[in-house]
Amino acid sequence: MSFCRKCSRTDSADFAPQQNEPLIHILWKEKGANMKENVVSTVVFTLLLFLNIHLLNGQSLPGKPVIFKCRSPEKETFTCWWNPGSDGGLPTNYTLTYHKEGETLTHECPDYETGGPNSCYFDKKHTSIWTIYILTVNATNQMGSISSEPLYVDVTYIVEPDPPVNLTLELKQPEDRKPYLWMKWLPPTLVDVRSGWLTLQYAIRLKPEKADEWEIHFAGQQTQFKILSLYPGQKYLVQVRCKPDHGFWSAWSPENFIQIPSDSTMKDTTMWIFVAVLSAVVCLIMVWAVALKGYSMMICIFPPVPGPKIKGFDTHLLETFVFQEGEDDFSSETLIVLISWKGER
Repeated sequence: MSFCRKCSRTDSADFAPQQNEPLIHILWKEKGANMKENVVSTVVFTLLLFLNIHLLNGQSLPGKPVIFKCRSPEKETFTCWWNPGSDGGLPTNYTLTYHKEGETLTHECPDYETGGPNSCYFDKKHTSIWTIYILTVNATNQMGSISSEPLYVDVTYIVEPDPPVNLTLELKQPEDRKPYLWMKWLPPTLVDVRSGWLTLQYAIRLKPEKADEWEIHFAGQQTQFKILSLYPGQKYLVQVRCKPDHGFWSAWSPENFIQIPSDSTMKDTTMWIFVAVLSAVVCLIMVWAVALKGYSMMICIFPPVPGPKIKGFDTHLLETFVFQEGEDDFSSETLIVLISWKGER
């Protein structure tokens, strides 16, 4: 027999009438139970209403962020990026915190600007090699806060350099051999390879302009390479990339191109080179001949005027003549006549 007709918990032992218990006590218990149930129901209803209002307005906790990449271009600095997820329909603030393995002190990201949106940049002062960083991104709005899964990062193993620079192409045409493509490049600007701080390996890819597949060659640590097998008359596209000992390949460098002449063009070029060389040799021979025989040619063009044929003169005759005529009557005309007479004789 139930004594709590208005209560859903009438059969509970807490409200069962005690022996010889007054009726008023029984009614008071029933009323107190109803009041407690009403308070609980009101609180639950209020919470449900509050949540329902926010859900109808599209407001909720932010989505869980995810750190998807960390990269160091030269093993001295690094940057990490994350996907923020949903903002819950409310302004959401994101912070990256980290601590080094073996330490308890937590730090916040030193630079949110350099790496772009949703990133954290660590400069040289905040970067240590052979050290594990434990990174976490926290998203917070009015509805609450949520954190990403922690990411463990060792800078030594996240090196991804920039592409090589200054890729140049040149077609070499040695005599009596097929032409080949000679290419060379320089390491990325930020990487210090001279001191051995970072060692890079290189790969080249090339293809004719209209081809679908690339031909890939590995150059090791050298910054120049020779390609022998080329199709005449094709325009080739060439790119190069690099990779450290520990880390990832860089992106491919911007495309460079070179036009390979056709066979006929190459033959014509060779012929004209031969003609030019032969002409230069002939000109040199002519100049050399003119230089050696220049004096003889001048004599042929401008012959010399013949002089008087004087073979000598008779000194005895001259003395006799001077003695007979006297020194006062001797003149230059007389000497010339004597010399001429002696020469004719």
